Amino acid sequence: MKTRLLLFAAAAAIAPAHSACAESAVDEVVVTASRNGEGLRADQIGGSATVLDDTAFEQRQTRFVSDILRDAPGLAVNRVAGLTQIRIRGAEANHTLALVDGIEVSDPYAGEFDFGALIADEGVKVEVLRGQQSALYGSDAIGGVINYITLSGAEAPGVRLRAEGGSFGTVASAARAAGVVGDLDYAVSASQFRTDGAPNARGGERDIGSANWSLSGKTRWSPSETFRLDLVGRYSRSRDDINNSDFDPTSASFGYTVDSPGSYVKNHTLYGLARGELSLLDGRWTQAISAQAAYTKRDGFDFDAPSYGDRGRRTKASYETTYRFGTGAIRQEVTLAVDAERERARNADPSGFAFNGWRHIDNVGVVAAYDLWANDRLALGASFRHDDNNRFRNADTYRVQGSYRFDSGLRLRAAAGSGVKNPGFGELFGYVDGRYIGNPDLRPETSEGWEAGAEQTFMDGAALIGATWFHSTLKDEIYTTFPPPLFVASPANRDTKSKQRGLEAFARVRFGAFLIDAAYTRLHARENGQVEVRRPNDIASLALTWQDPGDRGSATLVVRYNGAQDDLAFTDPSFVPVRVRLDDYTLVDLNGEWRLTDRVRAFARVENLFDARYEEVFSFVAPGRGVYAGLRTSF
Repeated sequence: MKTRLLLFAAAAAIAPAHSACAESAVDEVVVTASRNGEGLRADQIGGSATVLDDTAFEQRQTRFVSDILRDAPGLAVNRVAGLTQIRIRGAEANHTLALVDGIEVSDPYAGEFDFGALIADEGVKVEVLRGQQSALYGSDAIGGVINYITLSGAEAPGVRLRAEGGSFGTVASAARAAGVVGDLDYAVSASQFRTDGAPNARGGERDIGSANWSLSGKTRWSPSETFRLDLVGRYSRSRDDINNSDFDPTSASFGYTVDSPGSYVKNHTLYGLARGELSLLDGRWTQAISAQAAYTKRDGFDFDAPSYGDRGRRTKASYETTYRFGTGAIRQEVTLAVDAERERARNADPSGFAFNGWRHIDNVGVVAAYDLWANDRLALGASFRHDDNNRFRNADTYRVQGSYRFDSGLRLRAAAGSGVKNPGFGELFGYVDGRYIGNPDLRPETSEGWEAGAEQTFMDGAALIGATWFHSTLKDEIYTTFPPPLFVASPANRDTKSKQRGLEAFARVRFGAFLIDAAYTRLHARENGQVEVRRPNDIASLALTWQDPGDRGSATLVVRYNGAQDDLAFTDPSFVPVRVRLDDYTLVDLNGEWRLTDRVRAFARVENLFDARYEEVFSFVAPGRGVYAGLRTSF
């Protein structure tokens, strides 16, 4: 309780998370906030954007991207072996559009991205846009957008190597080589993380291990001042032990997670993007053509025998053009974009009960956007998108936003928009004998919301605080029903509305050798008056970093609080879910590093310093205290 009170006090006093991050820095550009190919300045965006940069990843010794996302306001993380979900502002996990270097990476079959498979590379940053973004990106972006970006060779040149080991039989390593050679900018990264794990069933003894590997590369060829070609590729694979629920209605542990020897899941993903951009009229007119593809493969096993699986493919081609006009006090730009996308998926269940053929959905989206800047104070923007879908009803979405900065350092901003989420193939056609039946008659979910916020700088720009109030309404929410007489799970659209509202507050303060980042979120998420599951009312984080003025070392203390939350448990023999309450918890991490030579640094960290016992999902016990150490070098 003392830790919780201290954290709340700090968040309130200096309180979305910036980190060596920027929620509103004049020199920070948020690429994801626009389709113009360049992005928008963070301090001129009417909506909420957080950038967690490479320094934040290093200081917090982040090994899984989902961990540092806990420090962005408005985000709730639920992590268990085999699946990590992120909910933005009370929206569902599959309402988050996930991008990796601009590539849509959600699994078409599952309809969402598993953040548990995204290990952190060297030389990266992540951008988080909160609020409805479908006017720019189409389906999935109801809660917001998370874009994980590997830095270019110009942004982070050189070679970086890292190796570590520690508790639970953990071994991790990473390597990166990047630079600029003539007209070519390149960056290649490889990362690996393996652990024997710890038991995650209540009273269990089976360690839940995992192994993750990733390889990525990006290049930019700029043969002239007017043309450039970008190529991006990423391959990852993972193997995660999993424990299943006890499905025997006569068992005392029915519905609880139990040791399940021999059960594990394998994931393979492959992503690629090619983009060419031509700049004309002294940079005032840019045109770009891009093509991207994503492939996902998931297989579950019991004692090395396949038990379930699925496949997903996405191909997308886009054309974007932006015309910029106006000089001096008034600047304007108009952007048009066209996206043609096909998603394909199939059930790879080996039982023979399910149809294993491929199905597809085609969508064409047209985007129009306008932005205006006046006197470097006022920024206004509007965007509209029309989606023509061969399976679902066509969708029209919008977004408007504005920002104004005063001489006093105060900035006022507001935004409003709408979003759409098409059902995934698993919801439409998924089938597990006796457990789940898809519903091909599902309708897309739609959302509409607004936000208003204020930010204030102090101490000649060394301190920045801000707060945002948001409100959203979701219609046609897809939920799981258990219709009699068989009570087999099946999705359906709700007739009632789901509403989310709340407050986000943040602060970033630098004084002397210290840097403080803090975030706090108060959320009220209800569906027809009932609390939505896995949405804690209170989430907060506090990161305190000390950096030696001589750059000999640093230390970072990170405190993360997750409030109590509801979840669903299938412990009733009637197979009808019952509500349970998961206790709140506080996690404390302590990290440090010290320079051994000009090129070699030693580092160490303690995760879950006070060995908190908690569950993020009902009956899945999270790991206890872990201690890790290693070396990293750069040249």
